[in-house]
Amino acid sequence: MQPNSGAGILNIFFMMAVFAIWYFLLIRPQQKKQKDHQAMIANLKKNTEIITTGGLHGTIVNVKDKTFVLRIDDAAKVEIDKNCVAFVKSKKEN
Repeated sequence: MQPNSGAGILNIFFMMAVFAIWYFLLIRPQQKKQKDHQAMIANLKKNTEIITTGGLHGTIVNVKDKTFVLRIDDAAKVEIDKNCVAFVKSKKEN
């Protein structure tokens, strides 16, 4: 009879419990947030007001495959990568 056989099973159970906690507290919420962000980017259309990760506030004037053309002033337009969109401005913020 091995005296330490119960300790090995307990260690495996403990490692599985730590992984489960890690998954549900860190990995799963991050995956959900990333999925929601991709859905938000896919639904952006012309004349939508957005805020970029760099802090630029502007209105989308053209949607391309991988980029948006953003009007930030009357005569100023910039082209940004779609992944640089942080938020969609709500109508209340105006």
